Amino acid sequence: MGIRAWASSPVIMAEILSSDTTTATLPITGMTCASCANFVQRTLQRTPGVTAATVNYATEKATIEFDPTALDTAALRAAVESAGYGVGAEPPAPDVGIIPETTAETASPVAASYPTNLLLAAALTAVVMPLSMLSMTPWLMARVSMPTLNWLLLLLTLPVVVVAGRQFYVSAWKAARHGTATMDTLVAVGTGAALLFSLFVTVAPTVAARNGIPTDAYYDTTATIITLILLGRWLEGRARTRTGEAIRRLAGRAAKTARVVAPDGTEREVPIQALRPGDVVSVRPGEKIATDGTVVDGQSAVNEAMLTGESLPVEKGVGAAVFGATLNTTGALRFRVTKLGADTLLAQISRLVEDAQASRAPIQRLADRVSAVFVPVVVGVALLTFGVWLAVGPTGQALPLALRAAVAVLIIACPCALGLATPTAILVGTGRGAARGILIRSAEALERAYAVDTVVLDKTGTLTRGEPGVTTFQAAEGFETPVVLALAAAVERRSEHPLARAVAQYATAQQAPTLTATDFQALTGQGATGTVTGQAVLIGSPRLLAERGIPLDNHLKTAVDGLQAAAQTVLVVAVDGRAAGVFGVADQLRETSKAAVAALHQQGLNVVMLTGDNAATAAAVGKALGIDRVVADVLPAEKAAFVAALQAEGRVVAMVGDGLNDAPALARADVGIAMGTGTDVAAATAGITLLREGVSGVAEALALSRRTVRVIRQNLFFAFLYNSLGIPVAAGVLYPFTGQLLSPMIAAAAMALSSVSVLLNSLRLR
Repeated sequence: MGIRAWASSPVIMAEILSSDTTTATLPITGMTCASCANFVQRTLQRTPGVTAATVNYATEKATIEFDPTALDTAALRAAVESAGYGVGAEPPAPDVGIIPETTAETASPVAASYPTNLLLAAALTAVVMPLSMLSMTPWLMARVSMPTLNWLLLLLTLPVVVVAGRQFYVSAWKAARHGTATMDTLVAVGTGAALLFSLFVTVAPTVAARNGIPTDAYYDTTATIITLILLGRWLEGRARTRTGEAIRRLAGRAAKTARVVAPDGTEREVPIQALRPGDVVSVRPGEKIATDGTVVDGQSAVNEAMLTGESLPVEKGVGAAVFGATLNTTGALRFRVTKLGADTLLAQISRLVEDAQASRAPIQRLADRVSAVFVPVVVGVALLTFGVWLAVGPTGQALPLALRAAVAVLIIACPCALGLATPTAILVGTGRGAARGILIRSAEALERAYAVDTVVLDKTGTLTRGEPGVTTFQAAEGFETPVVLALAAAVERRSEHPLARAVAQYATAQQAPTLTATDFQALTGQGATGTVTGQAVLIGSPRLLAERGIPLDNHLKTAVDGLQAAAQTVLVVAVDGRAAGVFGVADQLRETSKAAVAALHQQGLNVVMLTGDNAATAAAVGKALGIDRVVADVLPAEKAAFVAALQAEGRVVAMVGDGLNDAPALARADVGIAMGTGTDVAAATAGITLLREGVSGVAEALALSRRTVRVIRQNLFFAFLYNSLGIPVAAGVLYPFTGQLLSPMIAAAAMALSSVSVLLNSLRLR
């Protein structure tokens, strides 16, 4: 993973990917629609020195990969500004202990102006609309002349256009200067045409009448369209804010203070930014853990649900890792600070989710291509509609009908929904995943996961705990189980061997008495011996007891044979020269593994276990979990070849492993799913990282990807359908049958509704 640094320019974050390439993330201001984002993206891509650029309208950010020897971030800013847009203000450099709040919601100046402009436009439109309707009543016309009423309507409408709707015309002018067009172009041309026609009949009514031009004004149309579009943009902004709520909530959960323990044992509360690596921090029950560290004293259970999605607290003792923003529940802890600020797990999660939200899924490319050419095509269709109606319209009504149809086409065609269809669903989907301990590194990984039909699972550390545990204990005839357990555990507590720890832990779990061993001696590769309550205790392999001339009775010999047949490690205990009991030790299955495999089967997926362990052990695990296919005795390099063989059969493969020895297979699979342990999450090579232990999150991650892609497809379908049906209707194809044209005001409401409906559909993922 490269070096992340806070830049001296208005850049959220720059990452040195190699000596030749740098990636920068810029907050873009002034974008009002998806075509704005496409235009900024094309401008950046054409900039010399830029190798790749992506602009996300939903997050209002540009991610640019460029050659730092050819240009810098100042040049990137100049490129954005040359396109008529801006780069957001530089965030302050973070203190050492502060998590960079790159996920905080910062409204652009344009978006911030929507509420004020909406109130102004709505207030004036509320007057313009009734007056326009009353102009058709004899009562009002008997008291106010039409020219006078038109001048009054003009005075009421101008603030709506010049103040509340100014952004549309400014944006359209900027785009026109650069030879392009945006959604705002459609709004500006449509409302501008209606306003100019109304202005003409207001200023020169006699000229219009002399030339057979109707003197009806469209001030109500102009004001209402601007008001409705402002309402749609405001609702859209509110909904877009909610799409990123999950990850912002993560960033906002960091502790603000910490209680540092001085060398003399006294404690003092300090701001989080005052912490330094190596500090010892005290945490009381019910308090948040300030930052990442390692427990040096105390025992407690820590609720890590906000990071992993796992509701059950995790037991923490000396040597255990703890993470910032998690909640200490029952006991008091002291931990030594190991990571601060941007290096913490919480900051890594926030960064990964931001990267995913800024990326584009392959399915989005179709929408991008359509949006890029859509606006010019719509302007052409509107001009064609105007010309056709002007030529074939009813006598005396051709011009107003042509104007009305052309304006309706321009307004209803705005493909805002098309531009929002994919990024909003990705925003919500990745945010939801982060809240459940599922980190999705890119939109591409999210989309690929949708097609997975085969899941390949590593065994050790994935389906199993990756550490030995006692599966069974059998006492010999004439010996009591608690007594033998206590004697064996007393010797094994003096040993550092993993098998010894397993025996000691098992005895504690069985509530065996705690005894002390003396004369301890480790027998390398065989076992250990010691004296407990005056009795000579020997524990080790069956071979060790045979070498010492200690026989097994038939009862124990049968137990040993059965355990060895099941590929378990066997430890035998002897007390004063007599065989007293047998332990079966194996890498234990995680409690969630069986349910996780069943959940994958419920999704119709084939489940394969791929392991370097021996065939007998692998077969036993596969049978216990109900796995479809077991492949054993496989080296790490051979795992990647096996995944490639499945792909050659036409399968779409998700590989699930611990991210270390499984790295080649994770990289080769269509989707790599790494089991994260809370360390080096940002360096994971997989497309998806699970923060919780076990494979319970695999089925949830794949289900989330399916739901997200389904929502994207629904959004795109309805957006395409809306524009495909809306444009012909607005152009007047139903006029011969109904005698009615679509009102531009209804077109504006429909356009706004389409964008909001796409956002609300995406929010269902929450």
